[in-house]
Amino acid sequence: MTITPTAAALESTAVTVTGGRPLSGRIPVQGSKNIALHLYAAALVADGPVVLASVPDILDTGVCAQILAHTGAHVVVDDGRFSVIPAPAMAICPIIHPELGRRVRTTVVLAAAVLARTSQVTFPYPGGDAFCPRLIDRHLAAMQAAGAEVIADATGIRAQCGPRGVRAFTADMATPYGPSLGATVTAMLLAARAPGASLITHPSMEPEVTETARFLAECGVEIHFDDHGLHVSGSDHLAGGDFTVVGDRIEAATMIMAAASTGGSIHLDGITACAFPDGLTAALEAAGINLFEDAGVGVCAQLNGALQGIDAATGPHPALPTDTAPQLAAMLTQACGSSLIAERVYPRRDTHVEGLRAFGADISSTDAAVGLRGPTRLRAATVAAADIRAVTALLIAALAAEGTSTIPGIYHLQRGYGRLIANLATLGADITTTSEAS
Repeated sequence: MTITPTAAALESTAVTVTGGRPLSGRIPVQGSKNIALHLYAAALVADGPVVLASVPDILDTGVCAQILAHTGAHVVVDDGRFSVIPAPAMAICPIIHPELGRRVRTTVVLAAAVLARTSQVTFPYPGGDAFCPRLIDRHLAAMQAAGAEVIADATGIRAQCGPRGVRAFTADMATPYGPSLGATVTAMLLAARAPGASLITHPSMEPEVTETARFLAECGVEIHFDDHGLHVSGSDHLAGGDFTVVGDRIEAATMIMAAASTGGSIHLDGITACAFPDGLTAALEAAGINLFEDAGVGVCAQLNGALQGIDAATGPHPALPTDTAPQLAAMLTQACGSSLIAERVYPRRDTHVEGLRAFGADISSTDAAVGLRGPTRLRAATVAAADIRAVTALLIAALAAEGTSTIPGIYHLQRGYGRLIANLATLGADITTTSEAS
């Protein structure tokens, strides 16, 4: 197997930005990264071919394609389409590639799909962004509820069911920070192949969950939500089919915040206003950004005067998405007055704070809250971060700062955004990439 060769090269590639230029114009929104990653796993529980359209052109898509291929699936990624012909159950390799699996966050979800098909799976601990401890206990509890014996050691985890495979079950997705998104999808994939009726209590209702549920329903799984939770009636045959990934609400929010930070305006194609969670819309509007629907095919965002400081809190859908909090903090460095962003999905999320401070931001972090005062005249800096949204926050700060900034290593940007740098250039940013080895 060929391991994706671009990661090391991207780690040695820097983004150079000369800030202070208003960003304005029209760009498309990619298919949702987080939804697509869960659908790649869901494709493995199908018996028939699956074609996912509008997938994001990001590193994680390539990594997932290789993980699926390692299980025996035939995978082709081309021109925004992710085509999968899953291997027959008896021919599936029940191992998630140990190196590739450590490079994405959805490793356990992929493992659940393999377990559902083959009754066994071995997989590494997941990778992806490590801005705080992210437990997988709810995933493993779902596997155990479905009849698997789960054994963990220093290198990874092995799960194995009896000869009859996964069984119908009841599993609770609640955590101290709200329902687990990833574990809800893990439980859905197991239940989709378990004979009988399963119940997932306190499920996440994030779009990643509801879109995966819609995909499974189109494949032939009986699935519905009610006051008791998520009900899934499993099937011994899932038809596969064609499915389109919806627009990425996180990328859309990122681009709106980048434009607003520089005093610009933006038109986004491929997403509608209803795709924005209520908490995100409320935060943007409170900060002074007006959103306009464009005939059902796009969204316009314009400043209504100067940016204003706000108090906001992340939370489960439809609250403010946690994946927009770092970018929001970067934007609020340019807002008048004080701001407070409380983190209520993870124990804390502040890996962007030190980097923003290097730009001159008046920002601090206490427990699960980030506080700011602005507007701040940011100055150019050379600074890096090690997760997707933190790096993006630094990029927004560089766009607003005076002078030329350098952000070493664009690996994490490419994991989450397929055309971010090109889109920023289209909007008028003075932005280039250079190899640090050159």
